[in-house]
Amino acid sequence: MVNNVSTTQRALAPEISTWPDENPQLIGSRCGDCDATTFPVQDHCPKCSSGSMSEVKLPRRGTVIAWTTQGFPPGPPYAGPTGKDFVPFGVGLVQLGLGEDAVIRVEGRLTENDPEKLKFGQEVELTMIPFATDPDGTEVVTFAFAAV
Repeated sequence: MVNNVSTTQRALAPEISTWPDENPQLIGSRCGDCDATTFPVQDHCPKCSSGSMSEVKLPRRGTVIAWTTQGFPPGPPYAGPTGKDFVPFGVGLVQLGLGEDAVIRVEGRLTENDPEKLKFGQEVELTMIPFATDPDGTEVVTFAFAAV
């Protein structure tokens, strides 16, 4: 888990989260007309087509709705490790928000890749993890979900 930003780290997609906040949140948008929530931010609502979208910070915690283990490198534009450096990783669909506060489902990496340790309904929390290293040595981080 990445807690402190240094000059040798950058976010893969800085516009989608509040990182380097100590407790980062994903940034989505909410429709002012129908209350639909999206991730990432969108200018128009996919539910009602309204243009009255506003940015909203999404809940940090949620539950795993579905998951799998990615055993091979994704296709382009994937920029992470390949070949012998590739390590399989968990991918999950996470319902952000708990109980009645559930607001949106987000697909993302899981910090766990062992199928024996992944469970449907498991509570998880947003974190940032190393993804790749730039040629200049800068560590690139991305969001993921870790079991609570």
